Amino acid sequence: MVALEMEKRDRAAAMAPGEAAKGGARPVDRQGLLQHSREFLDFFWDIAKPQQETRLEATEKLLEYLRARPEGSEMKYAQKRLIAGLGMGRETARPCYSLALAQLLQSFEDIPLCSILQQIQEKHDLQTVKKVMKRPALFANLFGVLALFQSGRLVKDPEALMKSVKLLQVLAQYYNHLQEQPQKALVDILSEVPEAMWQEVLPKVLKPDLNSILGSPEHLEIFLLAQQKVPRHLEKLMGPVNLLSDENIPRLVTVLKTAANSVKKERKLPAVALDLLRLALRENKFPWFWNEIVEQGLMKKQFWPASYLCFRLLGASLPMLSKKQLQLVMRGDTIRHYGEHIVTAKFPGQFKFAPEMNKYVESFLEGCQDDPEKQLAVVVAFSSITNQGLPVVPTFWRIGRLLSAPALKGYVAWLQDMFLQPNLDSLVDFSTDNQKKAQDASIHGPERTVFRLRKWLILRLVSIVDSLHLEKEEALIEEVARFCFFHSFFETKKPTSQIPETGQRFSFPVEPRTREVVSGAFFSLLQTLSAHFKHAPEQTQNKRPWTYRLVQFADMLLNHSRNVSPLTPFTTQQRQAWTQMLQTLEELEACSSEAKAKATAFQHLLLLVGIHLFKSPTESCDLLGDIQTCIKKSLGEKTRRTRSKATNRSLLAEAQEPPWVEVLVEVLLALLAQPSQLIRQVARTVFGHVCAHLTPQALQLILDVLNPEESEDEDDNVVVTDDSEKQLENEEDKSSESEDNKNSESEDSEEEESDEEDRDGDVDPGFREQLMAVLQAGKALGGVDDDDEELGDEAMMALDENLSSLFAEQKLRIQARRDEKNKLQKEKALRRDFQIRVLDLIEVLVTKQPENPLVLELLDPLLNIIRRSMRTSSTKQEQDLLHKTARIFTHHLCRSRHYCRDVNNCVETVSTQVERLVQQAAHQADSSVALYYFNASLYLLRVLKGNTRKPQKKEKAGTKPKGPEVAQAASCLDLNIVTPIYSSALSSFLTKRNSPLTIPMFLSLFSRHPMLCKSLLPLVIQHVTGQTRPRHQAQACLLLQKVLPMRELRLCFEDPEWEQLTCQILAKVTENLRALGEAQSKSEQLKSRSSLELLNVLFRIINHEKLTVDLTVVRDVLQSKQQYLQHRVRQKEQVAGASRLYDIYWQAMRVLGVPRPKSEKKDAKEVLSATQSPVSMKRKKKGFLPETKKRKKRKSEGTTQEAAAKPAAGDQPQPPSTGKKRKRKKAKAQGEGTPAAESLSPEPPAKTPKLQKNRKLSQVNGATPVAPMEPMDRKHQKELPQNGVSGKSPQSALQPPAKTPKLQKRNRKLSRVNGATPVAPSEPAVEKQYQKELPQKEVSGKSPQSALQPPAKTPKLQKRNRKLSQVNGATPVAPSEPAVEKQYQKELPQKEVSGKSPQSALPRKKAKSRLSLANRSPSLLQSGAKKKKAQLRKAAKP
Repeated sequence: MVALEMEKRDRAAAMAPGEAAKGGARPVDRQGLLQHSREFLDFFWDIAKPQQETRLEATEKLLEYLRARPEGSEMKYAQKRLIAGLGMGRETARPCYSLALAQLLQSFEDIPLCSILQQIQEKHDLQTVKKVMKRPALFANLFGVLALFQSGRLVKDPEALMKSVKLLQVLAQYYNHLQEQPQKALVDILSEVPEAMWQEVLPKVLKPDLNSILGSPEHLEIFLLAQQKVPRHLEKLMGPVNLLSDENIPRLVTVLKTAANSVKKERKLPAVALDLLRLALRENKFPWFWNEIVEQGLMKKQFWPASYLCFRLLGASLPMLSKKQLQLVMRGDTIRHYGEHIVTAKFPGQFKFAPEMNKYVESFLEGCQDDPEKQLAVVVAFSSITNQGLPVVPTFWRIGRLLSAPALKGYVAWLQDMFLQPNLDSLVDFSTDNQKKAQDASIHGPERTVFRLRKWLILRLVSIVDSLHLEKEEALIEEVARFCFFHSFFETKKPTSQIPETGQRFSFPVEPRTREVVSGAFFSLLQTLSAHFKHAPEQTQNKRPWTYRLVQFADMLLNHSRNVSPLTPFTTQQRQAWTQMLQTLEELEACSSEAKAKATAFQHLLLLVGIHLFKSPTESCDLLGDIQTCIKKSLGEKTRRTRSKATNRSLLAEAQEPPWVEVLVEVLLALLAQPSQLIRQVARTVFGHVCAHLTPQALQLILDVLNPEESEDEDDNVVVTDDSEKQLENEEDKSSESEDNKNSESEDSEEEESDEEDRDGDVDPGFREQLMAVLQAGKALGGVDDDDEELGDEAMMALDENLSSLFAEQKLRIQARRDEKNKLQKEKALRRDFQIRVLDLIEVLVTKQPENPLVLELLDPLLNIIRRSMRTSSTKQEQDLLHKTARIFTHHLCRSRHYCRDVNNCVETVSTQVERLVQQAAHQADSSVALYYFNASLYLLRVLKGNTRKPQKKEKAGTKPKGPEVAQAASCLDLNIVTPIYSSALSSFLTKRNSPLTIPMFLSLFSRHPMLCKSLLPLVIQHVTGQTRPRHQAQACLLLQKVLPMRELRLCFEDPEWEQLTCQILAKVTENLRALGEAQSKSEQLKSRSSLELLNVLFRIINHEKLTVDLTVVRDVLQSKQQYLQHRVRQKEQVAGASRLYDIYWQAMRVLGVPRPKSEKKDAKEVLSATQSPVSMKRKKKGFLPETKKRKKRKSEGTTQEAAAKPAAGDQPQPPSTGKKRKRKKAKAQGEGTPAAESLSPEPPAKTPKLQKNRKLSQVNGATPVAPMEPMDRKHQKELPQNGVSGKSPQSALQPPAKTPKLQKRNRKLSRVNGATPVAPSEPAVEKQYQKELPQKEVSGKSPQSALQPPAKTPKLQKRNRKLSQVNGATPVAPSEPAVEKQYQKELPQKEVSGKSPQSALPRKKAKSRLSLANRSPSLLQSGAKKKKAQLRKAAKP
């Protein structure tokens, strides 16, 4: 706050330099401060801003500024300002000023530190400062010392160093404000002090008492620092000190807990703990320190800050420990407690230490590349922390890339050995408190522990491969793959040296569920290897896929039947299928280079199905036979075509067999039924090579799966399997074993409540009848006769048994229904997943073969899926199916660059399909669904248009079509067939109440097919007017607005046709405009606005193409609607959209040569402002200074009036009105009967380019443009006074004023009364009445009522009114004024009365003063008598 006050004083001194002499003598710095620039003072404001870039930039600029003036007063001011900023009230500004001061002291080394420290203590004196400013003063001293230290000069200046140390010791006494910050600053300073100065500093900062050293973490840290820096001086001061002794254990534990609690928010390791660890390592007391201090002291009681300190100490100590010490640390209570923390800290709000520990381990592994044994020891130790057999480290632990090659190989060997022979004693196993309470010996046995451990080990082996480089670790990856494959499907009979895996023995027998886990892990590994081979096939051996090498390994195992046997022995047929598969693989390798891609795809399929032969032999054996047959036929198809004619028998045999493509499609569908990503990728690849040979029957097999109705009602031939169900049944969830008892109880209670709700909802009449029968049989229902009778004990027992059995049966029925429902939902989910996978084949077909005629058959099935999913897209699977189908349909099909080029044989079928799609689009309930159907029809139109007809032998002679009709005549698109289809759709869109069709649909149709648009335009034009609904007429107008500017459509018309079409549309629009402004409903308003917008579009087309069109009728219709539109805009409650309609109206009038007068815009603003009463204005400005009390900015008003008066002169220069002579002439002219307004009548307008353009347009139209304010009733125009311009045409407005004496007298009277302009003759009576009721504030500050009263009889008031009328009273400019006059009028101040000429705004000093005097008139709420008295009093003043 002190700095803020100083800044205010500095601003005052800088803003008013002339006041220095008035205030008397001032200090020299103050006199010099007056010369400081604004830029220099702004540096200090920018230094305190929160943005770091702004602060640094301001500090650099300040230093550059001071380097240029090192001896000036700016240096002293900068020092004082920065010192004052150290104690600012804003906490964020203090470090900024401290950093700036440090930079200043570092840049200017001639500034003595002691003087700066003395200034800080004087400015923020702790003894004399007020209690309120105590805290800022304390922080100012602290940040001042930190600034000296950050400058780098403090440790070089002994005197300043000693003073700073003393000041920090004083500040340490204020613990409530500063906490331990002074002690930390002292430790940081002492760590930089050279050894030569320690002898002098040490007695000042450290007492020779062990109790004081162990009293706080800061004192202990200073002691440890001194012991490290100057052990001799410390021993001389304190003597020999044994800090790590049994006596000091409690106090050391207390100090470490205090340090842990102090860094609880920072979440970092205290330096004192790490220093103690280093001291223990130097003195060879690490085991004692870890056991006594850490595990027996800090870990004894559950105090989480202390536990986190132990975890951080463990992570930080990893690089400093030997292998023996690592074993001590990694098998103690600390690491076990860390494992419990990982297992229990699973909720979102809990703090998780695992990411921080991972950083410690990663940094250790990166810095320990030369010692693979230590790397292996640490990784194995962390992998051995288990919760009932399950390691707490995740299987995807990304440390493989950080391990050296020997360590990685040793880690893989350890994982394999633990899988084969689990050593449970080597694990650091634990159980949580909840697990101990709920532990059951029958369930939690060693078998369960071994299963959990083996499951993690095999998954960890597979995940290591993901992070390895295949080219570097190929042998290791092959070892892991062989290990997984062998233990998934084989077992050892007799070990042999040829197969290393046979020498691996199990200490615990392998369970079937373990085999399933290993099998799943193997196929996951196969997916990873195949994906990597796809991206880098050259990195594998001989460019062969990994599946090929595994198949070779499997064949070797099958050949060694004496040593190895498969878990599921092969039958003779299965073994033959395996042998034939190997032969087919050899044949595929020998294929020519032309069919190499297809052969490679078939090779992948064979290898994958061959490996699946060990998992599901029966199904895979059949698939292998079919695949081999398809491969032989597909590869031999080309050779058969080159042969001569085949025999009839062979042709007959081939005709009886199904085509190989259909068989292969069935095989691929059967493979896709399995939830395997690898199978999915292989199926896509194979189908991409064979889709060119696809037949309609093969495509129908795929579409039958995608057809929702048939796939749900009928049983599919393909059975969808779900391997996750078995895994869920066999495997146990990790989270279920570590959950709380409370959570489980709450879940059980919730399940019971839900069961009760379901039971209540599932009560059926049959159960109710059975319950009534049981109760009546037991006489439990009371009647009239047996009120006094009670049931005996035996009857009650029998009734209880009957009721319990009844409710038990009901519960079973409810559970059965629920199970059935869940089963149906699961089957539906599996079916949806299968359909999503099958869509891959459709995507491949559309992408690879977009020109195939079979693509046209995909439209209806895809649209059915979209329509069905739109209705039932509640689940995520339904949404995924919808999104994928829509993406394929829109991006890969409709927007594809390529399409079918051979539809000459099915033109009629495609045309029928177009008609069906358009009809379906028109009958949809949702526009989004209708859009897909409509786009499908557009795609078919594109196909028809892109295909050319077969040339006919004989062509009749005649005129050849020109322009776009040439391509249209050559294409298969027959407009005679297509036009009625879209004509009916367009008619439905323009007549039906709730049509799903939209304007963008037809716009896309018209833009792609302009000839079709030409045929449909008459239908659209017909609906612009007529008996249709206004909303449909508006849609027709909107459609024409978008269609007419299309260049493609213009090319389809000849010039006479286009001009005739424009005239026809113009006539329709003119008919609509006859009801302009009379709309009541929203649809009618939309119709009026759309008609006007369409009219503007027509005007642009006419002007751009220079068409000869008669616009007289349109102009007359528009002029007749001006009064009504103006009245609706000025209404008290404006009609919604009236102002927008009025703007569009004037856009059209401007094109017709009738510009919009400026007075109308000002009148509209005045009407809107007049709707607010003075009372409401007062209420809105409550709490602010009233207008009459505000000081007027005379200079600014004068400048604006002068600026407004300069352009008013126009081309005729006028002398400035500075003397009284001109005013006398004005008064004399007014006394003679000529008003000032008439004397300033404008000259004939200049011929601006805009008016010349309007004149050309009027010549085209054959008529002279008429003013917009010209009334239709001439008689009414004669009766009203015509002093304004609003009732005249542009031609009559330029004539001199009328000579009638009555009109001259009326004009003189009106001009004398405040220069008020009479109401235009074309203004409606309603508007005039409404204007009379509103208090319109004129420039003179009077209301309309007072302005229309006769002038006062006082001569002074008459004179004043005459002068005011000379200033304010002027004739408005005609609407047809030149463009130069318009530009000048725009620059006039907005406070002028609407309708006045620019000449009336000439500056006059007395008139300006009188205007300001008039503005201070009494309020409108006063009575008329008070107003007159106030006017008389003001007029009587000299």
